[in-house]
Amino acid sequence: METIRQENKRMKAWISFGVVAVCLFLLFFMSINIGTLKIGFGQLLHGLFIHYDKDVATIYDLRFPRIIISMLAGAGIAISGVLFQAVLKNPLADPGIIGISSGAGFMAVFITAFLPSLYFFAPIAAFFGGLVAFFMVYCLSWKGGLSPMRIILTGVAVNSLFSGLSSVLNSMSGGNRTGVASIVEANITQKTWDDVKILLPYIIAGFFLSMLFTQECNLLSLEDKTARGLGINVNRTRIVISMIAVLLASISTAVAGAISFLGLIVPHIGRILVGSDHKFLIPFSALFGALTFLLADTVGRTIAAPNEISAAIIMSIAGGPFFILLLRRSSKYGKQ
Repeated sequence: METIRQENKRMKAWISFGVVAVCLFLLFFMSINIGTLKIGFGQLLHGLFIHYDKDVATIYDLRFPRIIISMLAGAGIAISGVLFQAVLKNPLADPGIIGISSGAGFMAVFITAFLPSLYFFAPIAAFFGGLVAFFMVYCLSWKGGLSPMRIILTGVAVNSLFSGLSSVLNSMSGGNRTGVASIVEANITQKTWDDVKILLPYIIAGFFLSMLFTQECNLLSLEDKTARGLGINVNRTRIVISMIAVLLASISTAVAGAISFLGLIVPHIGRILVGSDHKFLIPFSALFGALTFLLADTVGRTIAAPNEISAAIIMSIAGGPFFILLLRRSSKYGKQ
């Protein structure tokens, strides 16, 4: 009976992977055809790989970077959410909610506003800002242990602090949409292939690093004494996994802006569909995160056309009620 149950879970997981992958492929093709210029699938392949096509070239330069950045940033933020929830033992942890994204965004805004010649170093600066925000949350939340509610409340305060500072810098810079404001408002309209080149290697590296620690993430769900008894250095493991999570969230924020609730929603749905084993949860969250963020961006482009709504706003509208529901259903999060 147990073997049958395990086989059913595994089948459900693989079906979930397949369905999300197909949906992502279909949404990708749908997204490249949103606008006045539309092409068929055959024309797209022909223009990309066989013979130059003016329409395909236009879409390739204008729409492809935005779509790919949506997918990469969505994957990075979703994986970051999974890792933070494992490290903090808090299913409500999200890099946007607990202030990591806003800390990273502040440093990216600072570089963009005052040191534009160092723009390509913005991801490194964002990583430093994310680390500062994380250690502020971790240290200020510690009171003989970590309480999920204290983490959330402290994170909200840190998030407000750095978001306010970013808004100040945005006002001081005159609100340049192609620079500072695009980070503050999470606007990816004007993103180019240069931004893809910045984001891609970090997301790939972060994904493979996170996959190296799937077993440790599973063990961190146990009591610390039990994990130590199994030979894991709990404190060192938490620090390393936290660094990976901060890296993914910070680099994604530096390019796509601060996105809240994505790192909360995706892991929860992932656990329902593929289970809590991080060997499956992390890659599924990457795939589903890419789909979710691309969907949010696509909805934002179409719902008020020809005007656009930022994907961050779409995620906030969808994620706010989801967060409240989780908080109400889990009375244990209120324990101090």
